Parts: sequence; C-alpha cells; structure tokens
Amino acid sequence: MVVLSLFDGISCGYLALKRAGIHFEKYYASEICDKSITISKYWNNDIIHIGDVRNITKSMFKENVDVIIAGSPCQDFSISGRQKGMTQKENVEITSLDHYLKLKNDGFEFIGQSYLFWEFIRLIKELKPKYFFLENVQMKKKWMDIISNELGVLPVKINSSSYSIQNRIRNYWFNFPYVSHPKYINIKVGDVIPDAIGGFGARGVDRGVRHQNGKIKWIRKSTTRKDHKINCVLTSKCNTSKIKLSNGKIRNLTVPEIEIAQTLPKGYTNVPGVSQTNKWKSIGNGWTIDVVTHLFRGLK
Repeated sequence: MVVLSLFDGISCGYLALKRAGIHFEKYYASEICDKSITISKYWNNDIIHIGDVRNITKSMFKENVDVIIAGSPCQDFSISGRQKGMTQKENVEITSLDHYLKLKNDGFEFIGQSYLFWEFIRLIKELKPKYFFLENVQMKKKWMDIISNELGVLPVKINSSSYSIQNRIRNYWFNFPYVSHPKYINIKVGDVIPDAIGGFGARGVDRGVRHQNGKIKWIRKSTTRKDHKINCVLTSKCNTSKIKLSNGKIRNLTVPEIEIAQTLPKGYTNVPGVSQTNKWKSIGNGWTIDVVTHLFRGLK
C-alpha cells in the first residue's frame, strides 16, 4: 500500500498507521513547516517528503497511490477562529474545485489556509486513490455540507476524550469501513498528571460589561473542568492551556503533558533545534493518535 499524507505536520498519520498494524510500502508526506519536518525526520527516516501540496502532480509518483490522508488547515473553519472558511481576499466563497482552480490559475489571493481543502480534492481526482481520510474541526453547517457533498460521505464526530485526557471534538470523513465508535475510556487528568484536578481556563461568555463608549465587552469566566479533562490543545499557550491542582494552585501545561493529551509517544517532539513554542505548535496542529489509530483499523 502506498500512502500520501497531505498537511502531514509531525507525521501523526504515519504513527497511527503503524500503531493500527497497517502495512504500507511507501509513505509520502507533503508539509512546508520546517520545524514539523525536523521532528518527523528525526524519528521516521523512511518518510518521503515531497513539499508544498500546491505543487504536487501525478507525475511525481511512479506507483499508484492507494490512500490519501489529510488534516487540512482549520483556522478559518474553526468556531473559535475567523470562520471565513474557504474564501479569497475579496470575500468570494470558494465552493467548487473548478472555481478554486480558476482563481488559482488567475493568481487570486486567498484568505488564510483553509481553502487548501481543494488541493486535497484535486489530488483525489488526479490520483484516484482507493481510500481517503480527512480530519477537521467543528465548523459552520455551510462548510460541513460542502465538504460532505464533495467527498460523498458524512463525517464521524469523535471527541478525543474517549481515548485521552483531552476534550477535542473533531470530524472525520473517510470511505473505508467504520469499525465502531470508540468505547469511552474514563481517563482523568489526575491519572497521568499527579495532583491535577482538571483543565482550567476561559470557557464561554460569562457576561457583558458596557463601557462609556456604549460598546459591550464580553467577559469570559475561567473555570475548572468538571469532567477532569483538559481543554483542547491549541497551537500556542493561551488562557485555556492550564490545569488546576488539588492544592488549589493553577499552572500552565507542559509540552510533555500535551504530548500525553495527543497520545503521542513520550518525548516525540523533544528534538534538537526545535523550540518549545514550535513543539507546542506542532502538537496542537496534529491528531490525537489513538483516535485515528482506531479509525485506521478499518483499512484492514
């Protein structure tokens, strides 16, 4: 089996396939973040890195690609982000591959990176793999419907809390058999981080405060999670990246702890030449390995 991983990051797809016991002859990876590539190459010297997804063509492969996997950029889809979705600079929404390719060929400027979903679709149509797999965030129904209609399948929604200490809801679109919905494993943050009670940080709008200029500033209330999980690991430290301890103290999570949250191998991002900031970013951009491992078992 030959695998092409788009937006490969630190090669979470490679780790999940290995963990699921799926044999593959070649694993091609498309990624442009130097630090993520550094982490990937440090552990996995058999991965073939092929650069920017926008430059990949069928002629680059001597063999048939059997599976294309991707976690296309989510920042412009996310309900906690700008929610611009797949849009070009003049706020024209891109709702088909033909529309995207015309804009691309005409040199139009795009907003963010979520429009790169259409590169995933382009390569599916060009390479015609037997199977595909796509991961992305919670988003507006409009964009969910466009993705589902384009792929011809509905997503499976899974919270990483089924497998880890992290609350992380993601959508997964794939066309291979669905083994089963993950059985919930009650892993609490205190089981892996001594004396921890739960994640701490801003969760939703608490109240609005009206200023003299008449505008309302919405205040977010920081609370401790009652489910004894941590908040979703993002690409940088923020006011949600904290835990509360049994002695009442609150502290930031560490890189080894968010590795645990993403069920990565211990010390996976502890690679020379990669800063703490870039380690955090790479982990936040990645997948919860055990969730994807569960889904990849359908490839057997």
